[in-house]
Amino acid sequence: MRWLIVGIAVACLAAILGLWLAGADRVVGAWALEGQREAQGAMAGALRRLRSGDSAAVVALMAISFGYGFFHAAGPGHGKLLIGGYGVARTVGAGRLSAVALAASLGQAATAIVLVGAGLWLIGWGREQMTDMADRLFAPLSFAAIALVGLWLVWRGARGLWRIGQVPDHDHTGHDHACSTCGHAHAPDPAALARAQGPREVAALIGAVAIRPCTGALFLLILTAQMGVFWAGILGTLAMALGTASVTIAVAIASVTLRRGVLAGWSDSVVLARAQPILELAVGALIAALATQLALAAL
Repeated sequence: MRWLIVGIAVACLAAILGLWLAGADRVVGAWALEGQREAQGAMAGALRRLRSGDSAAVVALMAISFGYGFFHAAGPGHGKLLIGGYGVARTVGAGRLSAVALAASLGQAATAIVLVGAGLWLIGWGREQMTDMADRLFAPLSFAAIALVGLWLVWRGARGLWRIGQVPDHDHTGHDHACSTCGHAHAPDPAALARAQGPREVAALIGAVAIRPCTGALFLLILTAQMGVFWAGILGTLAMALGTASVTIAVAIASVTLRRGVLAGWSDSVVLARAQPILELAVGALIAALATQLALAAL
C-alpha cells in the first residue's frame, strides 16, 4: 500500500509537471486575469450603486471582492509558492498551515488598509504614488523575504544531512534509533527533524506574503476613500482577502496531503530522518531560485 501511495503521488507530480511544460499555467493565468477584469467591472457597478445611496450594494461589493480575490490568487502568485513549498518541505498539519495561509491573506489586506490610510491622510499621496510604492518597493521586498525563507530551508536541510553524515552507519538502523552498545540515540530523531515550527517561523511565513498588498485592494480602498465610504472599502478588502485565502488554503491542504502520501508509513522510520532534510534542501532551493527571479523581475 505504501508504494501504491508513493506511485500515485509521483504520478500526480509528473502530471503537474507535464501540464506546466505544455503551457497549462499560461492558460490558467489568462483565465484568472479575465476573471479579475470581469470582477473589476462588476465592482465599479457596485460602487456606483453605493454612491447613489443603495445600501444593499455593500453586500454585492463584498461578494464581488471575494471573487476578485479568488481569481487574483488563482493566477501566478508568491503566496502559493511559499505556502505550497513549505507544506511539502516541512512536517506541518493541514489545519496549522491553512491558518497561516488565512493569516497571510488577512495580513495583505491589513497592509493595503494601512498603506492607503497613511498615504491619503498622513502623507497626502495619490493613487499612482501608492500603487507605484506597492509595485516598486513592496513587491521586491516580498519576493526577497520569500527567497530568504527558501534559503533557510536549504540551510536546515544541509544541516540535517550533515548531522546524519556524522552518525556511523550501524547507528542509523533500528526502529528507535538507539545504539545497541550504549543504548543512547545517536541518529537524528525523525520527529525532531520534522518537528513543527515555532512562532518566529510562522511569523516569517505570514510576513513574507503579507508585506505586499494587492493592487486591486489598493484601488478599491482609494476609490471608496474618495467617495467618503472608506469603511465599505475596508469590508471589500477583507472579503477580497478571504477570496485569496480560499485558494491558498486549498494549496496548503494539497501540499500537506502530497507530503503525507509520499512519506506514508515512514513516520517512525529512519527513512524519514533521511528524507526530511533532502526535501527541505530541494524545495528550499526551488523557492529561493523562483523568488529571486521574481524579485529581480520586479525591480
